[in-house]
Amino acid sequence: MAVYQHFSTPIVRRLRRYLADINDGFNEAISGMAVIQKFRQQSRFGEKLGASSRVHFQARMQTLRLLLSLFSAMVLCGLLIQFGFSSVGTVGAGVLYAFISYLGRLNEPLIALTTQHSMLQQAVVAGERIFELMDAVQQSYGDDSRPLAAGSIEMDNVSFSYRDNQRVLDHISVQVPARGFVAMVGHTGSGKSTLASLLMGYYQPDEGEIRLDDRPLTSLSHQALRQNVAMVQQDPMVLADSLYANVTLGRDIPEDEVWHVLEIVQLTALATALPKGIHSTIGEQGNTLSVGQKQLLSLARVLVKPPKILILDEAAANIDSGTEQAVQRALRLIRRHTTLVVIAHRLSTVVEADNILVLHHGETVEQGTHEQLLQRRGRYYQMYQLQLAASEDEPVSAI
Repeated sequence: MAVYQHFSTPIVRRLRRYLADINDGFNEAISGMAVIQKFRQQSRFGEKLGASSRVHFQARMQTLRLLLSLFSAMVLCGLLIQFGFSSVGTVGAGVLYAFISYLGRLNEPLIALTTQHSMLQQAVVAGERIFELMDAVQQSYGDDSRPLAAGSIEMDNVSFSYRDNQRVLDHISVQVPARGFVAMVGHTGSGKSTLASLLMGYYQPDEGEIRLDDRPLTSLSHQALRQNVAMVQQDPMVLADSLYANVTLGRDIPEDEVWHVLEIVQLTALATALPKGIHSTIGEQGNTLSVGQKQLLSLARVLVKPPKILILDEAAANIDSGTEQAVQRALRLIRRHTTLVVIAHRLSTVVEADNILVLHHGETVEQGTHEQLLQRRGRYYQMYQLQLAASEDEPVSAI
């Protein structure tokens, strides 16, 4: 048993990794089935799942071969011990038959015991993966539960990396006054969403400090942070519940306020067309809504109870120009009490910003207003010209 455990543990570890790859592959294929069929990638995904299944099968066979080898060695050792060192020159057939019969009776409980040990070994390896997650460093928050009074933001030489020696943000510094409007633009991978995640408190900077109302972000409690800082993401989560429940999210908010917010984000027509109005179920993951309507719904969640700091992570990426103008009007209203941080997908959403940060490979290469950046004829000017060349009639979009 000790020998089997010693040699089977690394094999079972690989077995669990292969099983996780199989589960991930099935989840990816099922959730993305429409895209896979659209681009005719069924064969490639089938080969990928087949390869994962084959390596899992080979690892499983290794454990079985190890088990059979140990049993064969036990039988051979038993024969050698019983008959190899016997003082009798020959062994009778009856004695040999009795020995083999008794050995068979001994093998049955040993096989059962080893089978249970194999299951225990798999559970131990699975437990290692679970405890590795449980023992990870827990996200920490401060003890300061006071609400934000104004909503000012200050980043002082903020640097961050998901992995060692691979910085995503490098010495970012910016100041946003209360009820200010700052925008972040740049190519994909420039660090815009990472900066928003740091503002939300999802991660802590490797270097530098983020202060909200001159208070370190790390000193704020979880309640103070979530009540005063909110984010609207590009791909929002929609509950399989009513429209009212998706807007309120369990908060005690009157229906008339929900209707008022839905009118601001131009979802009133959708709500009135539903059989039960705002109390109608909108389907699992909002499958009855378009991508743009989901974004407007996520914006309504924030507007129904405005925070002190609002982060828009490309929240206007999938809405039309008319709806975007309505959203812009709503943002002008919310700016009276809220500080806006916008990760821009369209330049039309940032032309009114008080300050625009142009990020490139995690660094701030330019900073200023829309007019100032155009006059400098730098990277922002190049993006602006490229988008104008792409389409003069469509809304200008950030790359």
